[in-house]
Amino acid sequence: MARNGEKRRVSIGARRNPASADAILEAAKAELIEKGYAGFSIEGVARRARAGKPTIYRWWPNKSALLLDVYQRQKGGIDYGGSGSIEEDMFRFLKSLMGHWRQTSSGSIFRSLVAEAQSNPDAAAALADYAAVRRDHSGEMVRAAQARGEVAADVDPEIVADLLSSYAWSHLLTDRLDEDEATIRKAVRAIAHGILAKPAAG
Repeated sequence: MARNGEKRRVSIGARRNPASADAILEAAKAELIEKGYAGFSIEGVARRARAGKPTIYRWWPNKSALLLDVYQRQKGGIDYGGSGSIEEDMFRFLKSLMGHWRQTSSGSIFRSLVAEAQSNPDAAAALADYAAVRRDHSGEMVRAAQARGEVAADVDPEIVADLLSSYAWSHLLTDRLDEDEATIRKAVRAIAHGILAKPAAG
């Protein structure tokens, strides 16, 4: 029975009810802001959203999966390029991602999830699934550049995506999100052009 005459949100089974899902995600965001990752709980989210815990667990198997959805909900506006230059696209991507982490709570959410994944198998699995999806998405920049002949056909887009993510993640985890644009461009140039010295002309 809901308190104070409030109606409990009704589950419609395994398929997510959009209104209920939105309420749960907003409640999870509020719970995280108020209590931090350590104090975050599914019970607290259920109370805020007026939803049953079974509904939440049916749609999100653990709190890491729920928080990744909260994180992705906040992650709009990331620039994935489209400039016609792979270097410019990668620079825009890194700059916008690091800026987003710096300016919103999403950076602290993701940092907490990475930390939790080191000792929690559920968090590790959720993070691995997320990383696979993002790797494919970021790799689109490289595939587009290959299609226009800018990047060699034998370059693996997912490896390039991992290099970009590694740069961004290392800055997030070491609190260096205020990197200047010139330094980000140097990193992008190293990824795009490689680090080997050019062979001397014969």
